[in-house]
Amino acid sequence: MGAIAIDEKKYARVLARLLPRIITTEEEHERMLTEVEELMDKGARRTPEQDVALDLLVRLIQDFDEKHYPLPEPSPVEVLTYLLEQRGLKRADLEPVFKSRGYVSDVLNGKRAISKALAKRLAAFFNVSAGVFI
Repeated sequence: MGAIAIDEKKYARVLARLLPRIITTEEEHERMLTEVEELMDKGARRTPEQDVALDLLVRLIQDFDEKHYPLPEPSPVEVLTYLLEQRGLKRADLEPVFKSRGYVSDVLNGKRAISKALAKRLAAFFNVSAGVFI
């Protein structure tokens, strides 16, 4: 996607009103969220300068959120369970991949880990990276 053509003077006025900066406090985080909501509410009436400022604010908020509210990595079993649910599959659908009904049950119940060989077969079955199962 190409760069958006903006009027630098208009953009400077937008920035002067928003005063974007690296977010370091909850108060600043809340203020930026409020500004984003106001810009989002403008919808199609947003100027190109406001669009660029909106992108900047969202990036600042994402940076703060990643540092202060990191999401834990899902376990291999959580990934497997999620993929089953999303694709409308049942445990029995995994039996050809696991080659054993008991093995499917043990893995899904957390009694056995997913081996590298099984991770590769699951990756092929779900068309995802084997790394999500290791």
